Amino acid sequence: MFSQKAIYFLKNHCESSDFFSYFKFFLKYLLTVLLGDGLEYQIDKVKGENLMQKIVLSVKNLTKYYKDLCAVNNLSLEVKEGQIFGLLGPNGAGKSTTIDCILEMKNYDKGNIEILGMKIVESKKEICKAIGVQFQKNFFPDRIRVGEMCEMIAALYKDTIDWKSYLKQFGLSDKTNHEVAKLSGGERQKLSVLIALMNKPKLVFLDELTTGLDPKARREVWRLLKLLKQNGLTIFLTSHYMDEVEYLCDEVIIMNKGNKVVQGTPKEIVTKSGLSNLEDAYLHYIGEENENESFLHIV
Repeated sequence: MFSQKAIYFLKNHCESSDFFSYFKFFLKYLLTVLLGDGLEYQIDKVKGENLMQKIVLSVKNLTKYYKDLCAVNNLSLEVKEGQIFGLLGPNGAGKSTTIDCILEMKNYDKGNIEILGMKIVESKKEICKAIGVQFQKNFFPDRIRVGEMCEMIAALYKDTIDWKSYLKQFGLSDKTNHEVAKLSGGERQKLSVLIALMNKPKLVFLDELTTGLDPKARREVWRLLKLLKQNGLTIFLTSHYMDEVEYLCDEVIIMNKGNKVVQGTPKEIVTKSGLSNLEDAYLHYIGEENENESFLHIV
C-alpha cells in the first residue's frame, strides 16, 4: 500500500525542487521506521513514577562548528515529559542548527544527545517511530490536495492518528478536497502540525511554526498546541514571538551567537532581568537593548 500510494503522489504532484529539499529528511526517517523489526514503539513506564519528571530529551555539551564559526557552543538542556519547551534567540543564534543536530540532520563536533532515553545513532528506528517534526518551511507539493497529502503520509505508518477526525478538530474538514496551495497561511501551518502528529509521536519538534501568520491564525495554532499538551504530548519549539512563548512555554532557553544566555520559566527570566516583561528581558539578554541605547547616544 505504501509503494502504490507514495509512487502515485510523487509522480503526479511533485514538481517543485523545494518539495524534495524539505521532504528529503522526512522520507528518510519514515523509511527507517518501515525497515524496523518492531511494528510498534512503547515507552516503558515505571510504576509510581512522576511522569512530569521524566526526561524525554537530553542534550549535553552540544557543540557545532561551521569551519571557524561556532554555531552552537557547549549547549545543555533537558525537556521533561508533557512540557512545552521553547528555544529562543535572534536569527543566527543557533536554534535551527540545534534542532538539526538533535535529529542527526547535521553532524556535530561534540556532545551527547538522548531522545526518549535512547541515542539516535544506536536506536534510530525506535526514535523515528516516536517523534514528529515540522520544519520552518512547508514541504507540500503545490498541486496535492489536503486529503491526498494526509493519505500519503498515513500510508507510511502502521499505526496513525485518525487524520479525518484531526482535520475536523483543526477546523480543516471542509478543506479535504482543496489544493494545499490554495490554503491560507494559518491553514497550511495547522496541516503541517497534523502531518507531524500522524505517527502518534511522544515528542514533536516545531521550528518557528507561526512565523508569517496573522494574529488570528497564530492564536488558533496556539489553541491546538495547548490542547495537544493537555493530551500528554511533549513539544520542543523555536519562536521569535514573546507573547507566544509566554502563552505556551513551561520553560525556555534564550540563545545568542551559539551560546545559552539564560534559562528558566518565562516569569523567572523576566524576574532575573529586573525588567517588566519578557520582550524587554529578551532584548536585554541578547544585548540589543544596549546596542539601541548606544545608537541613540551617538545620534
